[in-house]
Amino acid sequence: MKVYFNNSCKICKAEIDLYKKEKIQEIDWVDITNNDLAEKETFRNSKELLRRLHVKEGEKIIQGAEAFLILWKKMPRYRFLYNFFKLPIIFNLFSFGYEIVAFFLYLKNKKQLKS
Repeated sequence: MKVYFNNSCKICKAEIDLYKKEKIQEIDWVDITNNDLAEKETFRNSKELLRRLHVKEGEKIIQGAEAFLILWKKMPRYRFLYNFFKLPIIFNLFSFGYEIVAFFLYLKNKKQLKS
């Protein structure tokens, strides 16, 4: 499984650094900052990659709140988040909240996009 994240965003980096400490062997962490290979692997452009967290599992690309569920499910320490946020009503609220936060982080970080 590959997790595509924005390492140049301080908030994103801080959260991913917590997850990296879990040392889950089956997770490859990929910084999307000016990463043409990440764009090819995900079939997403740099703007789309910057906008949301992406996970590639097999040939499937998952993004946004659902990507967090996939990630948390793989991490024993964070599995409680998966179990809570996967509940239908909770997931809908989480997904809505994620989109708002992700949008403002995108606005804050979009200056890093190549022209």
